[in-house]
Amino acid sequence: MALTEEEIRKITLQAISDLGDKATPGLVKDVVSKAVNNYSTSSILQSEDKSSGKVILTSFGMNHPGIVSGVTQALSEANCDIEDLSQKLMGDFYTMIIMLDITNSAKDLSDLQNELNKVAEKLKVKIYLQHEDLFRYMHRV
Repeated sequence: MALTEEEIRKITLQAISDLGDKATPGLVKDVVSKAVNNYSTSSILQSEDKSSGKVILTSFGMNHPGIVSGVTQALSEANCDIEDLSQKLMGDFYTMIIMLDITNSAKDLSDLQNELNKVAEKLKVKIYLQHEDLFRYMHRV
């Protein structure tokens, strides 16, 4: 279960109240961050294990033919839906960011990362998966 903006506001106001005269923006942010992490860690892990929702894939390395094909083939075989894809070539280097919906995949986030690790090793690139909720929580506080 994700925290709403209103719940985060309540946590923030409670932190300010608890800190009293010691409340500084940095200290309030630290207290709120810890409270949000404690509250949401179990729900994030459950959503990752459940294999539902959106995932952000980032990949980078030396450019060579077949990278996009290898990554997207693995995603297709895992029944992942590519919702957005961005790629940038910078000389000999490339970067790629993909927004995925893994709701219909039989694989959970961990299994999918393990599968993509094999693809990354074969293609000699780096591939990372992160649940979208991670980005949402980071930018809420």
